[in-house]
Amino acid sequence: MATLCRLKLGSWMGQACRLHTSSSVSAKLHYKMLVLGGGSGGIAMSARMKRMLGAENVAVVEPSEMHYYQPIWTLVGAGAKSVNSSGRPTESVMPSGVKLVKSKVQEINPEMNVVRTDDGTEISYEYLIVALGLQLHFEKIKGLPEGFQHPKIGSNYSVQTVEKTWKALQEFKEGNALFTFPNTPIKCAGAPQKIMYLSDAYLRKTGKRSKANIKYYTSLPVIFGIKKYADSLWDIVTNRDLEVNLRQDLIEVRADKQEAVFANLDKPGETKVVEYEMLHVTPPMGPISVVKNSPLADEVGWLDLDKETLQHKKYPNVFGIGDCTNLPTSKTAAAVAAQSAVLHRTIKQVLKKEKPDKKYDGYTSCPLVTSYNTVILAEFDYNGQPLETFPIDQGKERRLMYHMKADVMPHLYWHGLLRGLWGGPGPYRKLMHLGMK
Repeated sequence: MATLCRLKLGSWMGQACRLHTSSSVSAKLHYKMLVLGGGSGGIAMSARMKRMLGAENVAVVEPSEMHYYQPIWTLVGAGAKSVNSSGRPTESVMPSGVKLVKSKVQEINPEMNVVRTDDGTEISYEYLIVALGLQLHFEKIKGLPEGFQHPKIGSNYSVQTVEKTWKALQEFKEGNALFTFPNTPIKCAGAPQKIMYLSDAYLRKTGKRSKANIKYYTSLPVIFGIKKYADSLWDIVTNRDLEVNLRQDLIEVRADKQEAVFANLDKPGETKVVEYEMLHVTPPMGPISVVKNSPLADEVGWLDLDKETLQHKKYPNVFGIGDCTNLPTSKTAAAVAAQSAVLHRTIKQVLKKEKPDKKYDGYTSCPLVTSYNTVILAEFDYNGQPLETFPIDQGKERRLMYHMKADVMPHLYWHGLLRGLWGGPGPYRKLMHLGMK
């Protein structure tokens, strides 16, 4: 990878020199603040940067026509929300006056402060915010993504496959219902089991639960990484007769035969084949290629940031937020909300030539949906310690938290976070301060 980066950097240098001989500007477009990515982190920060620097000084590079509130896909896959409710045109969520460059980022050259898009456009910047998210890798599971052409298989992690989850659940008759967690970092680490609990609730409601064997296959050695919430989840799976298989990784789907193949991570070479009537796949995930192949990446490929200030470790005019980063916390929208306030403060101080003093503590949140009307609201920090908002035991299932997840949070996302008006360590505390309990 190091050789590749040097080759890419050399290519960039050569191009920059050639451009310099014919023009004093090495790129066709220039912005004081360039934001890469129009997801939750990118839009939230572009709104904040507009207020800080003026709209004419900010641009966002994002090719997608639609912007999706992905946390709601858990409920879409269970039939509780519609997929249409999760999306809005990207242009409609952009801060007014901020330039939207409808292209895909092709290369990032932090040495020359230049980004190139897939249509050949070159954009130079003074400061850069990288908010490019991560990549789904269905193709790393043999038999996918082509297996989604068959019935009885879905995934809540893609807008193309989330409705297939609901269809598979509705058409369930009898047999095994399988839910998987891959052997990679993923966004929203609770989501693979949320759909399991919702499926259990649906099958009970429709009188099919006695004919179902619900099985959860996870690559992890635990059901959840934070002990307080893991203890509560173990009680739930025991009481509801849900089978949990630890250290099992889905490596193949034989969709024509309705078979899933799992590798035992503790016994290399050992596999087992499990038939299914329903299969929900959480795909392997990884760093996005343009970051992985740039000098901005760490040794694995994630954006290499100071975990407290969100400033790049090598390039002080580069910052990052969200799923593309190597911050050692769960990748969630709530984490983005917390990070946005810290990053805002960091950039403000860097612009003033001051040392950043606001520190991100790793706050993240995972509303663990356990039925169609209950949620365990997990909140925790870098150290895996609960960092809770409400004066109640958040390790218990609660109806209030379900309404927070299903009704309040989508509203705050569209009208708060994306406008740069909601966030902070942690964002639920700010919600309480606003009187919206």
